[in-house]
Amino acid sequence: MKIKNKPKYIAFFLICIFFSLVAKAQFNTAQLLNELETTLQKKEHFQKKKQNKIRDLKKELEFSLKANNQLKAYTLSHHLYSEYRSFIYDSAFFYVKKMLLMAYSLKNKDLIYKSKIELGFTFLSSGLFKESLDSLKSIPANELSNSSKIEFYKVYARTYFDLADYHKDNYYSPRYNKLGTAILDSALLLLNDKTPEFWLAYALKQMKSENLQNALEAFNLVISQYQISEHDYAICTSSLGWIYTLLDRENDAVEMLIKAAIADVKSSTKETVAIRNLAVLLFKRGDIEKAYKYIKIALADATFYNARFRKIEISEALPIIESEHSKSIQQKQNQLVIYAFITTVLVLLITLFLVVIYKQLMKLKRIKTILQNTNQQLQNMNESLRESNKIKLEYIGYFFNVSSDFIVQLDSISKTINRKILAKQFDDLKNMLNKTYLNKEREKLFENFDRIFLKIFPNFIEKFNELFNPEDRVELKEDGLLTTDLRIYALIRLGITDNEKIAKFLNYSVNTIYTYKTKLKNKTIVEKDKFRQYILAIKAV
Repeated sequence: MKIKNKPKYIAFFLICIFFSLVAKAQFNTAQLLNELETTLQKKEHFQKKKQNKIRDLKKELEFSLKANNQLKAYTLSHHLYSEYRSFIYDSAFFYVKKMLLMAYSLKNKDLIYKSKIELGFTFLSSGLFKESLDSLKSIPANELSNSSKIEFYKVYARTYFDLADYHKDNYYSPRYNKLGTAILDSALLLLNDKTPEFWLAYALKQMKSENLQNALEAFNLVISQYQISEHDYAICTSSLGWIYTLLDRENDAVEMLIKAAIADVKSSTKETVAIRNLAVLLFKRGDIEKAYKYIKIALADATFYNARFRKIEISEALPIIESEHSKSIQQKQNQLVIYAFITTVLVLLITLFLVVIYKQLMKLKRIKTILQNTNQQLQNMNESLRESNKIKLEYIGYFFNVSSDFIVQLDSISKTINRKILAKQFDDLKNMLNKTYLNKEREKLFENFDRIFLKIFPNFIEKFNELFNPEDRVELKEDGLLTTDLRIYALIRLGITDNEKIAKFLNYSVNTIYTYKTKLKNKTIVEKDKFRQYILAIKAV
């Protein structure tokens, strides 16, 4: 059973490894693209750094020319040419011509030939192949020093290789590649195989001979074992990118071309193919945005340098990428229109819902307000009822006691009258009736009323006096009973507002009651028309 299932487990394991490798490759590519974007943002910084170096060299050259130091002036012109050779064609051409004139002036054949080699490379970089060959053919190889011969053969071979790339046919291209390879062999014979220059030339030969595996190993050897310049690193990684493309190792090709593009930016190299080839590969992978961005950068660099051949190469890919980019933009615009329409509809629906919700909320708010007001009214009514019940209970008890006492008194008086009548003591009866102390009974009534009222409204005096200035406030009598003023408003607080009823209870005339009320009302510090409301607002306990 285990033997039968073993192939399945192996297949599953291999699939897992495959997907993990794919995921890792995608992650590495994404990281490198982020690094490229960051480097491109610093492009002006690197370019300014190069221009500052060029500026300093120009000052030194000017000083040497004034001092009439031709040899040093030649060396400085060569330095300036080296800075410009992959940066700006016109300036590189200017300084290489200057070098040639100085070399003739110095009558130094080696410098003359070296200048012509550099002139050939300058023509080559700009795509002027005939001019490059004319310059190189004017140089007698047998008269060159070993170092000059090596450079001569490398430039000569490169010219034929670029001519082969330019033609891209089955007749001239193989011939030019064969010529370039033969010439490069001459350079390899003179190079030390322990130097990066040897392996760079060897790798180029293998790549142009379509020995891709050998070329791959040679370029990787240069990168891994030698300290090389940013420019040489860009050449290696750009070449590796091209080889990986031919080997259908697309992820590796993209990674190498990104590294080459980063190195080109850092070294301010404008005569380059890496970013153009990267754009083409990204386009094939469906990344239209970055492909369009990078092909535009490649065109800007080629234009900046004035590299005719590079512009031709770019012009082959640019219209296709630009067309797809335009289609992509149009699709996005169409999507934006659709999204805008959908968003507008959603906004309108949301607005409609919000209006409906707002109306419902306002309705609920009104209902809530009504309920709150109703609750408040109910609370006020409950409070009033509670007060009324308390007042009623207090005064009902009071009047039960008064009535009981009054009945007892009436019973006593009735018995006394009957006894006096039976005894025919009419004079005593008359004297007894005259001795009925009505005033004393009324005072007793007022005293009971006051004590019960103050029991129900213990804060009445304090709250009442808050309605007046300190000098106009009213105090209780020494015996703790209400004054007439206070008794009038005590009756009003109990709900007895009719002046006639108040007058009868207090045994005063209606005018007297009115005078008392008016006098106090005129002294209040609150609104006079709301004075009674403040009195009625005093709470019972």
